[in-house]
Amino acid sequence: MVNILGRRWLPLASVLLGACTNLGSLPHGTETHTTLDHANFRVVKANARGEDSGFWLLGFIPITSPSKVEAMSRLQEQLGSEGRAVSLVNVAQEEQNTYFVLFSIRKIVIRADAVEFTDQAATTR
Repeated sequence: MVNILGRRWLPLASVLLGACTNLGSLPHGTETHTTLDHANFRVVKANARGEDSGFWLLGFIPITSPSKVEAMSRLQEQLGSEGRAVSLVNVAQEEQNTYFVLFSIRKIVIRADAVEFTDQAATTR
């Protein structure tokens, strides 16, 4: 009898466990070292921001999850840095959760300062 009862809950348990998701991570292994101690850069935009949000039913069933990739893409779109030597510095990531009675909204916000590297020889003339 116990075996039959256990088999009845197996589909429900697999659906509930299959709804779990991973929010991922923002890798920090892709860094370079550049010295910013002289006038070889200019600030393009301070405190630029990109965000993405998701909707979770009852606070634990993900309908849509926020994406760090989408938040970073929206940040890059704001800068319009296509074809320019623009880099992000002082990057910070926030994860915000707002809970209501029947649902929650999860948001990922990425903030950064954008700097553009200039030709140092041209600035010293």
